[in-house]
Formats: sequence, structure tokens, C-alpha cells
Amino acid sequence: MVKEAIRKADVLIEALPYIKEFHKKIIVIKYGGSILKEDRVRKSVLEDIAFLKYTGIWPILVHGGGPNITDQLKKLKIMTKFIEGMRFTDHATLQVVIEELYKLSNVIIGEINAHGALARGFSVEEALLKAQKKKTKKDLGYVGDIIDFDHGKIAEMIEATIPIISPIGTSADGERYNINADEVACFLASRLQAEKLVLLTNVQGVMSNPQDESSFISTIKVKEAEELIKKNVIGTGMIPKVRSAVKAIESGVKKAHIIDAKIPHALLLEIFTNKGIGTEIIH
Repeated sequence: MVKEAIRKADVLIEALPYIKEFHKKIIVIKYGGSILKEDRVRKSVLEDIAFLKYTGIWPILVHGGGPNITDQLKKLKIMTKFIEGMRFTDHATLQVVIEELYKLSNVIIGEINAHGALARGFSVEEALLKAQKKKTKKDLGYVGDIIDFDHGKIAEMIEATIPIISPIGTSADGERYNINADEVACFLASRLQAEKLVLLTNVQGVMSNPQDESSFISTIKVKEAEELIKKNVIGTGMIPKVRSAVKAIESGVKKAHIIDAKIPHALLLEIFTNKGIGTEIIH
């Protein structure tokens, strides 16, 4: 009994220097995909985020919702079409995207607030994210790039609440656009000079051989990343995340992490322990 209590105390003491170092520092977390649909995983992740807030860290959560959107489009018999990995978004699809992201945002807020931490979302009408139509060879419809955000709204709430941000942007002429959540998280982390950008995934991190857990890479330097991509050490699905992380670091973010959200309390293990459990990307 006493040994178990001492072990727990040791864990807290190990976390202390990190709590001090990251006090009142911004951590931008991106969370989406299939791991957002799994109740057990989601509740563990959101509990971690509430914990971060209580330690005096300022988390910002950017969430996607691709699988939920795809499922709803199927129910409505609206065809899903992807062009170069991006969802073609016509007006009908955009409405589904907005509705599903709004539902997910409310679920996230409710589950964080169950721990007493005050999370807050943004309605589409608030136009938190400023966007423009994405310029590509093939038209993607209402797909956009983030170009700015309402700094005042984030600044006025970051100390007291956890901002929950859906990747929907509004253009200068009032059009709404579907934006890639990784791009939104990277942009916000860069502009806010965040201490960390955390990309939650459903794999351990970067592995030179996805079938071999012993090939896990714990640290990647920015200058090494592109070379690892060229050598196919970093696989197709991980490339956009690694490039987003590199871009954020080159824009002033101190460190980026790619971690497996399926590991219980993965966020806390990565941020508050000496070894961490995911892949960190550093200068």
C-alpha cells in the first residue's frame, strides 16, 4: 500500500519540472479521424486536456471529423469524392460538414466540462477563422486555406477556458470553407508561438517500417525530415503530419509531437515524462 503511494508520488514529482516549464504556455492539439469516434479513446484524451488546463497550461483543441462526415453523407446519399486526398465540397456537402463538426464540438465540450474545466466552442457565425478558397489545379468547391483568425477572441478566453475549434473558415465576402484540420492547427500554433503542437493519431508515431514496432523513431530533426520522406522511411499517411509539424517549428513553435491517442493518457505521458511515448520533431 505504502509502496504504491510512493510510486504515485514519484510520478507527480517527475511531472513537476514540466508543469513549471509549461505554466501559462500554449499547446495546440489536433484531434480527429477514427480515434475521435471511439468513446473510450476520446474520453481519455479529453480528460488529459482537462488535466493540462488544471496544471496551468493553456491548451487549444482543433478537431476534425472526417469519418462522421463521410457516414452522414452516406446516409443522405450524397456522393463523397476525394481529389488528391482532399474532399470535394459542394454546397450540400459543406452543410453536412458544418453540421457534423458542430455536433462533434458539442460532444467534446460536454465531455471536457464533465471534469469541471470550462471548454468553449465557436459558432460558424462568429467567423473565428478567416479563409480563402484553396487554389488547386482541379476545383475542390468550398475547400479553403486559413489566412488569419480572430486574435482577440482567442486572447480573451485562453486563460479561463479551453478553446475548441472546428476547421470552418469564412472569407471576406462571407463564403464558408472547409479547411484541413492539420493545417488549421499548424497555422494557429505558428501564429500564437505555441510551446508545442501535438498531432494525435492512431499509430505510435513515425516508424521506418509500420509493421515493425521496434523501428519506432522517437526524435526527428527538422533538417532530417525531408530526407526521411525521400527515402520512404516516413510513409504516405504520415507525410502530411510530419510536414505540418516541420512547418510549425520553422514558424516559431518550439516542438511538435506525433502520438498515438489510443494509448491511455498518451498526452500526459508525452508532455510530463522524461522519455515520452511518441515521435517528437525538433529543430
